[in-house]
Amino acid sequence: MPESTIDAMAPSEPIDARIRELNDWRGEVLAKVRALIHEADTQVEETWRGVPVWEHAGILCTGETYKAAVKLTFSKGASLPDPTGLFNASLDGNVRRAIDIHEGENLDEDALKALIRAAVELNIKGKATKPKAQKGLSPAG
Repeated sequence: MPESTIDAMAPSEPIDARIRELNDWRGEVLAKVRALIHEADTQVEETWRGVPVWEHAGILCTGETYKAAVKLTFSKGASLPDPTGLFNASLDGNVRRAIDIHEGENLDEDALKALIRAAVELNIKGKATKPKAQKGLSPAG
């Protein structure tokens, strides 16, 4: 799909198109996780940056599709509690964590919704505690 066409669409339309385009188990999984994200956070915003991106006070996660997996990458996943061990990819990084979902696997829906809620809380907390830079001032040195 040409970039100019994507730019003219509502944010959710390229995601709808991607799900239809996949037309296999990956589309079904992407549609399911999308619905779960919306259940977990009714204020979530969808954007398209070459892949679906879900945001609330910052990026929560992205949804990439590969031949063998649908990958949900949480931008601040290393800072999120994961008591059920849902994160199974990108475990060695200092910031991101991911969930690879393969064909036929069952996803712990409650655990995913808990991760989404925790990511929202972390983003909101980060926005509230981040000091605003004052223009024209430089740090004392």
